[in-house]
Amino acid sequence: MHAAAFTELTGPDGVSVIERPDPKPGPGEAVVDVDACAINRHDLWILEGDSAMVDADDLPFVSGLDVAGVVRAVGDDVAVDIRLGDRVVLCPNETCGHCQFCRDGPENLCEQFSLYHGGLAESARVAADRLIVLPDSVETTTAAALPTAYMTAYHMLRRAEVGPGDLVFVPGVTGGVGVASIQLADMMGAQTVGTSASAAKLDQVEKIGLDHPIEETDPDAIREAVQEIGTIDSVINHLGGPYTAVGLDVMRRGGRMVICGRTAGSMSEIDIPNLFLGHKRVEGSTMGTQHELEKLVDLVASGDLSPETDATYPLEETGAAFTAMSERESVGKLVVTAE
Repeated sequence: MHAAAFTELTGPDGVSVIERPDPKPGPGEAVVDVDACAINRHDLWILEGDSAMVDADDLPFVSGLDVAGVVRAVGDDVAVDIRLGDRVVLCPNETCGHCQFCRDGPENLCEQFSLYHGGLAESARVAADRLIVLPDSVETTTAAALPTAYMTAYHMLRRAEVGPGDLVFVPGVTGGVGVASIQLADMMGAQTVGTSASAAKLDQVEKIGLDHPIEETDPDAIREAVQEIGTIDSVINHLGGPYTAVGLDVMRRGGRMVICGRTAGSMSEIDIPNLFLGHKRVEGSTMGTQHELEKLVDLVASGDLSPETDATYPLEETGAAFTAMSERESVGKLVVTAE
């Protein structure tokens, strides 16, 4: 089979299409013929050599978390109802299954939590119990947009206790998690404030639910612009860096910030008295739960959610997809397809 492998950790030019043996399922596993696999900044960090997870000794490395396709083979000892020909999406969570958090939940707090990689290929061998069968009304390309960005955003919004009438701030609103947060917050009855350097991108996000666009990247200017709009109830922060302090400054007393990323920097400097005197809450979050992904699939099937996909690329052009991501050209998800 063909796979779009990382052969050098040098950025998008380090992607090569290579031949690999066709996978065969082991006990508890299934093989999925991949129709579509969305890419994420997590993949790009690996490709740029900015991840402790992968180094030169691991090359060639096939990344890709967000797998959707058709079940081709099922191994022995599969306890879930997965059959040949099922159209499925993969929950990319990998958990130990026996720690306190695997027993009591939520599963994404697992002490050995990790993520699946291998979807940027014609076929993928996966844990069968991580597959979710898709309703007929949900296309596989649509489903591939859900696992990382939408599951992450949904979990963050729930942890931030977002509800009707809330004002939610999403800095860096045009990426996968940002767009997902806007759509899902809108479904929850909340108002949203989002930022971007691009007026054209903000126009696109306004069409899918953004209420208050701010064309700005300077943290001080953003702080002032947000405060002019209103007092923020919750912050969905996938940027980190200086935007953490901005989020704390614009939140109301008792406000809630959830952080899932470090795109703008892995370190943030904050005003500690502002935090404790304001009874503000800051929480870290990684991915979500398989149950939440199942809920998102149901929302798509019912027509209540339509994931935003910016562009699709054939497997042979996976490097171009990463170029678009690294150059911040897109609004929403970038998806690699089998065609």
